[in-house]
Amino acid sequence: MKTIRQIVLYMALALGANAALADTTALEALREGDMKKLIFHSAPKPAPQVEFEREDGSTATLADYLGKHIVLNFWATWCAPCRVEMPMLSNLQTQMGGEEFAVVTIATGRNPPPAMKAFFDEIGVDNLPLYRDPKSALARQMGVFGLPITVILDPEGNEIARLQGDAHWDSESAMAIIAALVDGGGGS
Repeated sequence: MKTIRQIVLYMALALGANAALADTTALEALREGDMKKLIFHSAPKPAPQVEFEREDGSTATLADYLGKHIVLNFWATWCAPCRVEMPMLSNLQTQMGGEEFAVVTIATGRNPPPAMKAFFDEIGVDNLPLYRDPKSALARQMGVFGLPITVILDPEGNEIARLQGDAHWDSESAMAIIAALVDGGGGS
């Protein structure tokens, strides 16, 4: 029965349920398991354009991802729940990443690049960016207190949802939510 409900809700979104409130209600109905912790905002919140560092030392901002839905994960090498969650984020990227969607991971605080690389190597993640926010400037601007924190950004760069703590980002529920956002344009 859950699968039928998910299909009906997904189809409603995909066929153009454009009102933000209707989109949020339908998206909330797709939440099961860990995704029940995903809180959709009543109105989109512009994400700050604070610089963070890429693996090569150059800088970037979230504006570099305009035009895509983003699952933005804040993590740290010392964070045990992050170690559990990261392979699921990697699976989500493998399953759904592309022109319209990406998983973006940013290590916040003191995370030396060699330790970040070792963290990813140890858990078998090779498809997510090794970005860092060494002074936690972006994390502070986004109200990230505690790790992991994951936010969903719409293609216009607005935060539309937030989940505190770890979650199964490769679950059926998570993928249904992301597919509904990407295919239905929901959340903005």
